[in-house]
Amino acid sequence: MSSRSEIKHIDLMENKPYLTKIELGLLLEKKERNLDKKISQMIRDEVLIPLKKGLYLNRIFYLKNKNNIEEYLSNIIFYPSYISLEYVLAKEGLIPESVFTYTCVTLKTTRQFNNKLGRFTYRKIKEKLFTGFIQKNYYDNYKIKIATKSKAFFDYLYYKNSKVLNEIDDLRINWGNLSQEDLREFLYYSNLSGSKKMAKIYKFIKKKYDSR
Repeated sequence: MSSRSEIKHIDLMENKPYLTKIELGLLLEKKERNLDKKISQMIRDEVLIPLKKGLYLNRIFYLKNKNNIEEYLSNIIFYPSYISLEYVLAKEGLIPESVFTYTCVTLKTTRQFNNKLGRFTYRKIKEKLFTGFIQKNYYDNYKIKIATKSKAFFDYLYYKNSKVLNEIDDLRINWGNLSQEDLREFLYYSNLSGSKKMAKIYKFIKKKYDSR
């Protein structure tokens, strides 16, 4: 028969969207090699899903809370970060292509992680531009940080080289999905960046929008 302590620990593991190795050590009351061995066993038995080194997802939690879990975990796998770029553009119908990578922006170095949930990519951005995202509900008090349509579009063009001005028509942007409010928001980020390239891009986009 399981003790109350064991039941409590199992309950905690099954009701948390992610678990660190330190948390597992405390919950399982194991250390070092014994902990590594137990974690390996739990992965093999499909109790845990590894997200990256030292970060795990409980399979039961995953089965109960599948909706948008990848979006939430994309914020956690490489923290701090928010979802942006192609993933948001596709979701908002601003580009026609389907996107199967969770594209994110971070304050850390550019990185990529692959696990059973998918591919998660991260692009580094300046601290003053780490903004323009909302926080939507995921589970309990956990939130998903995801860029607005306009910020995702800004981020997308921000990482392009200066030749993008000659290539915007080739990007197949659905201009009908941009509003005047979106353009004003884009202008705000352009001014915030202090980038001459982004100022030129804004003028081009405004002209393109007005000539529809």
